[in-house]
Amino acid sequence: MVPQEERYYQRRIATSQVTSGISIALVLFLIGLLGLILLHASKLSDYVKENIGFSIMIREGIKEAEILELKKQLDRQYYVKSSEYIPRERAAEKLQDELGEDFIGFLGYNPLLPGIDLRIKAPYANVDTLNRIERRLLAIPEVKEVYYQKSLVDAINHNVEKISLFLLAFSLLMLFIAIVLINNTIRLSVYSKRFIIRSMQLVGATEGFITKPFLVKSIIQGIVSSLFAQLILMVLIFFAVDQLPELIELQDPVMLAGLVLFLFFLGAFLSWISTWLAVRKYLRIRTDMLYT
Repeated sequence: MVPQEERYYQRRIATSQVTSGISIALVLFLIGLLGLILLHASKLSDYVKENIGFSIMIREGIKEAEILELKKQLDRQYYVKSSEYIPRERAAEKLQDELGEDFIGFLGYNPLLPGIDLRIKAPYANVDTLNRIERRLLAIPEVKEVYYQKSLVDAINHNVEKISLFLLAFSLLMLFIAIVLINNTIRLSVYSKRFIIRSMQLVGATEGFITKPFLVKSIIQGIVSSLFAQLILMVLIFFAVDQLPELIELQDPVMLAGLVLFLFFLGAFLSWISTWLAVRKYLRIRTDMLYT
């Protein structure tokens, strides 16, 4: 009868450990998913901002060699992400595609000027900076006119700011919930071993001797759970990229590596601190309270 009871008790402990590990892994997966959304939101914001740019119209009579030299000078500016020279013939082709009509045949000549399309780096894609850049560009002798969508820039920056604040608040809430869930999961796991802790105390084991194996197991459990969560996350990314190849442009290996390390240390740390607090509680609790 005793061996059967021991086996039953061991199965309960093993089941509680597995359940605890799966619960921690799922919570870490949710945190990782949220972190992934935050990283992609940041990259998407930068991508949208860097597609805001200037259309620079060059004055009539400027030679192509001078325009290309101007393009090289602009490429060296700290705020320029990229630039593209648009000859008047190509500008006409683009406008014909948009209009669906041959306006050159109707007019008898090409009224469009050559130009340069500038893409601005994300940190400089705000109204004040763009206004200063516009004034600099207009001061260049070869430049006739400069165009950019001011209302679009305002709308993008305003929406990005609101979304960023919402995601930050939601992230803090999710982190708090994750800490509470992991702490409660581990406390329940330690609760199932409270009589073992008391038995070790009764035979004279010190607090350090009792606590050490719990902490070691908890760190291992946290690491294994974080690895499991990362595996699910990588599979999710793989399928997302497979379905939407455009997401490849938003991937940043450095940021993903940082997220993986964050989950790795978060799983180990939360498991360790929660176990330490739970074991400490049952080391100091009264014997009659063990049955409640």
